[in-house]
Amino acid sequence: MAIHPTAIVSPKAELDSSVEVGPHAIIEEHVKIAAGTRVWANAYITGHTEIGRDNQIHVGAVIGHEPQDLKFDRATRSYLRIGDRNVFREYCTVHRGTELESATTIGNDCFLMGLSHVGHNCVIGNGVIICNCALVAGHVHIGDRVFISGGVVIHQFTHIGQLAMFSGNARISMDVPPFTLAAERNEIHALNLVGLRRAKIPLPAISELKRLFQSVYLSELTGTQALAEISQAGAFQTAEAKEFIEFIRGSPNGLCPGARR
Repeated sequence: MAIHPTAIVSPKAELDSSVEVGPHAIIEEHVKIAAGTRVWANAYITGHTEIGRDNQIHVGAVIGHEPQDLKFDRATRSYLRIGDRNVFREYCTVHRGTELESATTIGNDCFLMGLSHVGHNCVIGNGVIICNCALVAGHVHIGDRVFISGGVVIHQFTHIGQLAMFSGNARISMDVPPFTLAAERNEIHALNLVGLRRAKIPLPAISELKRLFQSVYLSELTGTQALAEISQAGAFQTAEAKEFIEFIRGSPNGLCPGARR
């Protein structure tokens, strides 16, 4: 184990022998870090935080600190659970859960850029990219391979479907369906066709998603009418189309509307 002599690592922390810890980093007693992870200078890792394999925690990142919640009680035991191969760049912050025995969770292969923030009790999928200065408030659910551009602000409790993409500085307080492009203040502008192709989504699925997007966002139908139309038995066969429909049907916060035209 390569631990710089100026680092402060609690003897009660559980670090694999291959973990590297840089100068002036602080790792407190309940932290667990698996093999291959590197902690850079001045990073701070605290709380009941579990970090998987081959993660990179860069300069000044704050991982597992207390949630920014006025109701939080410091006696509360809560968690942050991080998967494998994630990158946390300079000065990003990820907070643990706020309620008793609750957790913030981050999957595998995510990339959190400098000064980004993930709040308490978020559920972040796999392959998610959160760019510089983007802010994700508490209790947000983000699906796999979502791309959140710089300066985006996502309100608490919002749900984001997989392969959604956000334009820079978007402000989002309603749910964003999978495979769509969100921008401005709660506006859906298009399907994320570039993301769909890069993810190698099959052409029949893309075709069905285009039909769904037409019905939901480009027709004169009301939301209830559009849902009734797209829910017809047998109308859509691909897994991606069915996921889109189920997301709309189950949205807890209401969907972002289409862009004003």
